[in-house]
Amino acid sequence: MNRGRLIVFEGIDGSGKSTQLRLLAEQLRQNEIAHLVTGEPTDGPWGRKIRAMARSGERVTPEEELHWFLEDRREHVATVLRPGIETGQIVLSDRYFLSTVAYQGARGFDPQALLVQSEAECPLPDLALIFAIDPEAGLARVHARGGTAEPAFEDAEFLSRVAAVFRSLDRPYLARIDARGPVATVARAVRETVRERLAI
Repeated sequence: MNRGRLIVFEGIDGSGKSTQLRLLAEQLRQNEIAHLVTGEPTDGPWGRKIRAMARSGERVTPEEELHWFLEDRREHVATVLRPGIETGQIVLSDRYFLSTVAYQGARGFDPQALLVQSEAECPLPDLALIFAIDPEAGLARVHARGGTAEPAFEDAEFLSRVAAVFRSLDRPYLARIDARGPVATVARAVRETVRERLAI
C-alpha cells in the first residue's frame, strides 16, 4: 500500500483556511481520491479543554496552554494522522504544529525551538499551506461570519504577532497562499499548488 500524504492548512483566525480545506476535500471526493479530514484542537479531552478556554477568554499560563496543545497533538498523531497516512489516504488537517509554533511563539516561547521539537516528534507535512492575510481583515471576517467567539485568540495585537511568526517560517514543505481574494480565486491557487507540489 502506498503511503498517504499529509496536507495541513495554517494561518491566523479568519484567513479562510477551513473553507479552503472543505473545498479541496470536496474536489478529492469528486475525483474518488481516498482522503481524511481532521483538525486541531481535536474533539478529544485535551482539545475540549482548549476550546473551552478559548471561548471563555479565561487565560491559563502560557506553559499550561502549550502543554494542552502538545498533549492534544500527541493523541491526534497517534490515533488519526499516522493511521491515515499509513493506510494511503490524503490527510487534510485544519491546523497542525505550525499553529503551535506561531500562536505559542506569540505568547513568548521561542518559535524556532518549538518548530525543531515538533518536527522531531511529529510526522512532517508533505505540504503546509499558510494562508496569508492581514490580522484586521481576518478579524473582520471572523466577526462577519458570527458564530462562537474565541477571545483568548481573536485579538488584533496578538494576531499581528502570530502573523509575524508565520511570515518568518522557512521550510521546504511550506507554500504561502494569498488569502485576500475571493474564495474561488484562493481555491484555484490551492488546487494549483497541490498539483504542482504533490501531483494530486
